[in-house]
Formats: sequence, C-alpha cells, structure tokens
Amino acid sequence: MTTPQILSIALLFVMMAFFVWGRFRYDVTAMLALLAGLALGIISPKQAFTGFSDDIVIIVGSALVISAAVQRSGLIERALALIGGRVTKVRSQLLVLTASVGVTSALVKNVGALAMLMPAAFQMAKKNKASPSVFLMPMSFASLLGGLMTLVGTSPNIIVSRVRQEMTGHPFRMFDYFPTGFGLLLIGLIFLRFGYRLLPRDRRAVPTMGEALDIKGYVTEVMIGEGSPAIDETVEDFIERHDHDVTITSVLRAGMRSQPQAWMKLREGDTLIISGEPDVLERVISTNKFALAGEDRAVPEDRKDEEIGVIEAVISTNSALIGRTASRIKLQQRLGINLIAVSRGGERLTHRLGGTVLRAGDVIVLQGPLTLLPERLPELGALPLAERTLRLGNSRKGWLPVAVLAVAMIATATGYVPVAVAFFAAAALVLAMGALPLAEAYGAVEWPILIMLGALIPVADTLRTTGASRIMATQLAYFAATLPPWGAVALILVAAMAVTPFLNNAATVLVMAPIAAVFAKNLGYRPEAFLIATAMGAGCDFLTPIGHQCNTLVFGPGGYRFSDYARLGAPLSLLVVLLGTPLILWWWPLH
Repeated sequence: MTTPQILSIALLFVMMAFFVWGRFRYDVTAMLALLAGLALGIISPKQAFTGFSDDIVIIVGSALVISAAVQRSGLIERALALIGGRVTKVRSQLLVLTASVGVTSALVKNVGALAMLMPAAFQMAKKNKASPSVFLMPMSFASLLGGLMTLVGTSPNIIVSRVRQEMTGHPFRMFDYFPTGFGLLLIGLIFLRFGYRLLPRDRRAVPTMGEALDIKGYVTEVMIGEGSPAIDETVEDFIERHDHDVTITSVLRAGMRSQPQAWMKLREGDTLIISGEPDVLERVISTNKFALAGEDRAVPEDRKDEEIGVIEAVISTNSALIGRTASRIKLQQRLGINLIAVSRGGERLTHRLGGTVLRAGDVIVLQGPLTLLPERLPELGALPLAERTLRLGNSRKGWLPVAVLAVAMIATATGYVPVAVAFFAAAALVLAMGALPLAEAYGAVEWPILIMLGALIPVADTLRTTGASRIMATQLAYFAATLPPWGAVALILVAAMAVTPFLNNAATVLVMAPIAAVFAKNLGYRPEAFLIATAMGAGCDFLTPIGHQCNTLVFGPGGYRFSDYARLGAPLSLLVVLLGTPLILWWWPLH
C-alpha cells in the first residue's frame, strides 16, 4: 500500500473513532476530518469544498423544506384524525401510524415524514392515557424502511444512485428501489405490529417548558364561512365530531348572543366563541373553514411585506390592559396587532374577544408582524411565555405544497428534470407561494446534516482517489470468494448495517458504496445488487439513537434509553438480513 492509501484508511478509522467517542457533534467531527485530510495532503485545496456544491446537499436540504410545508398543510394530520376516530385499540393505532409513516416516507424524506406524523402519535397516546414511547420508536423504524422505497426517501439512496451512474452511466431511477424496499416495509410492519411489546411501557419524555405551563381552555372567536362542513350541523354533533376536544361557549347570530344548546343547528355567518387547547383550535378552524377573528384586519402599511406570526404572553399586574377590552384600547388601529385568543384559568369565557375585559394573569395570544410583536409587549405590560410552536392564527395553504411535491416527484420519476433541480424548484415555489414562512423553512433545514455531508464527501472520495477503496474491496473479495453469491451480498448488507450506527447513514454510503462497487467487479458480478445492499444496510439502523436522525428525533420525546433501541431493533435487523438478501437477489440478479 502507498502512503496516501494508508493515510486515507487511517483517517477513516480515526473519524469513526471520533463518531463513537461523541466528544464532538457529527458535523464538527466531519469538519475536523476535512481539515485533517487537507493537512495530510490527501485532499487538495481545490477539492476541499466541492462537497458543499454537490447535488446531495441540495436534494436533502430541499426535501426538508418541502416536508415542512407538507407538514404545515395539515392534510396528513386530518386524514389520520379521521382514521383515529374509528381505530381505538393500541395495536391497531400502531399499525395505522407505522403504515402511514412508512408510505409517506417514500414520498418525502423519512425524517420529514416522521416529523409530520409525530403529533398524531401524541394525540392517540393522550386519548389512550398511554406513553408515546409505544408509538414513536416503531414509527421511526417504519420511516427508515419506508424511505428505502424511492430515490428521495433517504439520503443513502441518492448517493448510491450517483455511484451507479459513475460506474455504468445509468443512475437508479425514482422507483428502482421500490420492489425491495416495499418488501422490507411489509416485513417490518408485521414485526412491529407484534414486536412493540418488547419496548418498556414506562418511558416518558422530560416535560418541556411549554408543557410545564399546561395552559388549557384558550378561547377564540371564529365565523362560519361558506362551504363549511359545520353548516346545518347541531352543536352536539359538531362537538362529537371533534372528540369533545373543543367546546362552544357562545353563539352570536344576527347580533344576538345565546347559550349553545345541544339541538341548535349551526348556520353560515354564525360567530362562535370556542374553547380548547391551541393545537385543537387550530385544527378545528382549518378543517371547518372557519374565519378567525381579526385575520382580515389590515396590516400597517410599513409592515405589509413582513412575516405574520403569533406569540403567547401573560398580562402582568401593572399592565395597561387590565380592566380594558381589546376593542376599547384599539389594539389593531393603534399598535398594529390582533388579539386572537384568551385563556383565564378556572373561568369559562363567553363574550366576544373584542368585548372581553382583561385581567392580570390572563394568558393572551397576539398576532402581528414578527418584528413588531416583541416591541409591543413591553408597551402593553405583557410578558412572553416559554417558547413553543403555535399555529393558531397562521394561514395554511392546504393542497398547495402536496401538489408542488407531486409535480416534482412526477418530473423526476419520468426523467425530465434532475432530482436536485426538481426539489430545489419545489422548495422555492412553496416559499414563494407562502405555503411555508421563511423562518420555519430555515428552521426545518437540518444544517448540521448538510455541513456533515459537504465536509465528508471529499473525505470519503479520498478512498477512491488514492486507490484505497480498490484495495479494501480486493481484500473483501478474497474473503467472499469462499462464499456463495447470496453470502457476498449479505456480507455487504451486514457491513453497512454494522458501520452505520457509528458513522451516520449518509457517511456510511459515501464510504461503503465505492467499496461495494469495486467488490462486485472483482467477483465478476453486476454492481446493482451490492449497491442496493449498501443503501438498505445504511438505511436500516435500528440499534442506536445516533446512526440516523429519525431515531434521534424520537429519542427525547419517547423518553427512551440507549439500550431500548437494541431491544426492538436487534430482531428487526436480523429479519432484514435474512429476508432482505433474497429480495435483493430476486430483483437484481448478479449476472
């Protein structure tokens, strides 16, 4: 072996050791590895930062933005709400959630699909008075399996596609992964349906500051608009349809206020005073096409181009709001903000928001330009509460982000537009059309993952440029020469699964895919089966919370311990190896 080859392999093992050590976060470790490669002379200054312009970085970042827009649309959440009302047993709810996240992961990046459906898991767990841990880890594993079905479901598939293009001139297309990925998803869903019992039932997440506040009974004012499904529905039926999570405290019709009766039919143009938790109110307003009080009020001329948002605040004892109403002090006319909800502990509010006399200790939700709200709170004598996401008062674009995503998927599946261009264009369109606020878009992008990818691409490429990958593949080929063909494929699958928990799935493929390709060539086989095995092995990290961001995403909310992953993940990993190998060989013959 030459000196550059030895240095390249040594750098790889040192980098893996740093990942395992965990002293530095994975993006910092990747940056240190890039600097080390430069210092050792195996990466040229000209090539050092080419990874940040790679298509992979663009695709992953754009996919996260689109996923956030689809999540914000609420369409998937609504569909699950309809199903959830009919499915009451934990086992059945688990199957619905895992199947939903698995299928959705084929359409958007799996971490985005998981993030979309996690709120539904919390809702179901709350209704069952169970721990969300019963649902969250199985959902994470299902999202990993679902992401294997398409090119954009997970980062390894994108990287492997590029390696095949470099070798054969033909990349993997959008649905080339589907036969093997779908088979593994079915196997995983069946296992998770029964295997969830391996998880401890007592795991609970540490409460957040927002949860610690435990603010309930927010009251807001809405008007029933044209085409609302609530029209001609009785009050009793309306409350029943929303699982008694919302209460109508007052109905205003033709200028007259009345107490709602169970038999009373709701009409178009009625103004309702409704009470519930913020997430429930937001969902009720969206699904029933209600108009939120104040949302049509004018924004100050000098703030029209600014992003509109909401903030929670509590009225202090020296506030100018005490003893006054929002209408009297003219919040909108004087200050350019709207009062859209009020919570008063232990009291049922029935008056319109504009006519509610405010008191010290009331919790209010204010809507207005995000740059203006922090300025107005001190003037009003209101103190902002612990930060938590509130969608109440934020508009939704319904089908728009889903339609944009569908067009991007069709464009890439037919080969008319490269994946990077299609997804970058889709992300730009959802932002331009207002389907996702800029602040949420930047918050949805996992910058550490992008930094890690950009830094690791030139580091991993040193295995190819120095010839180290060829030598490693040759050594593997010597070992595999005594194995049957299926054993060689299983060897690559197991190797990728073994490395992923320590190196991150995207980094694993960057390192393993070139080795697998040369390995197949040395054995005289076609490379496709080995590349697919690499992608599937890297995408199936069920043993740790650190190998894949989906597992990391549920680690805190599920209250899991490190060892919990292996309890459910070890038998699932064994199933993937035993059944995934013949699936791969069935669809991707070696000759």
